[in-house]
Amino acid sequence: MKRDPAPVPLPRSARSLVMTAYALLAAAVAMDLATNPDLTFSPVLATAPVLASIGTRRPRVPLLTGLLALAVVAPLALADPEVALPVHLTAAATVLAITCVSTANVVLISTRERQLLQTRSVAEAAQRALLRPVPERIGGLRVAVRYVAAAAEARVGGDLYEVLATPYGVRILLGDVRGKGLGAVETATDVLGTFREAAQVEPGLETVAQRLDATVVRRRATEEFVTAALVEVPTGGGPAHLVNCGHLPPLLWRGGQVTEVESPVPDPPLALRHLVEGPCHRTRFGFAPGDVLVLFTDGVTEARDASGQFYPLRERLAAMPHLSPDALAARLLADLLAYAGGALGDDAALLVVRRER
Repeated sequence: MKRDPAPVPLPRSARSLVMTAYALLAAAVAMDLATNPDLTFSPVLATAPVLASIGTRRPRVPLLTGLLALAVVAPLALADPEVALPVHLTAAATVLAITCVSTANVVLISTRERQLLQTRSVAEAAQRALLRPVPERIGGLRVAVRYVAAAAEARVGGDLYEVLATPYGVRILLGDVRGKGLGAVETATDVLGTFREAAQVEPGLETVAQRLDATVVRRRATEEFVTAALVEVPTGGGPAHLVNCGHLPPLLWRGGQVTEVESPVPDPPLALRHLVEGPCHRTRFGFAPGDVLVLFTDGVTEARDASGQFYPLRERLAAMPHLSPDALAARLLADLLAYAGGALGDDAALLVVRRER
């Protein structure tokens, strides 16, 4: 059996106004009974079902309230015998009509909220399929991820990430689709699908990046492109590798110092590979046990405070204490939201990786 959506709590100011309206309605009925018989306040009873419908998602609430108000019209008519009968009949008809309208309105709102809830449930399922939870421990690494949509209603956006154990080590992808709407989601889906297959079979990280580029080119019906950072961490030790396709450089935390992992020859975003000649470039960088690598999308660094200043991720990260990846990701996200006043202008993703051995 489907349940009605839970009622939305009314703000205190709204509750005060509703209670005031109920008090005025009761005062009007009392005055009608107390005043001379040639005056009636019965038309104001039509406000009762309207007041009852505020904040509820149960149609029977305004319906029963309206029927009760309709029943009150009769004693008021007896209390005001000098008022013309058509006036009382008009009041009764008005109460009945407003009751029907108020009840129908609650049914409509409840139906739309139920449909919205179902839609959001489907979106959440799509997000779980698209952005699968990353393993906390994998190949000598500890990993944590945080993703926040710019709109509170959103569940799926253009940011994408994946962490996979492969025959060549742990391979990591963090990307950002430069597009909006369903097309961006479809592009993210294709990129993730290609990465999950190519990362397992292609020995070179550069080749994986080129296959991702080809995937975006094949479906590029609009001006969409994808910035992406691909990282490979060998399971047997040794330096890590980075292929940066137009993405923001990852940050490396080591002993309280934070540096950018820059590519000497940066590659263009996916779908724009044709603008340069030659293969993708792979950069080696030291990634020792205890080091922390932070990958992020520009929704993090382009968040602004009240004065319009960008979020200084590098400085904030350097000031953070030594924490587990999950605790560090949570703390960075909380700091980011506080800095931006609780609202972000773009989707934001943080992926924190610490090498254990």
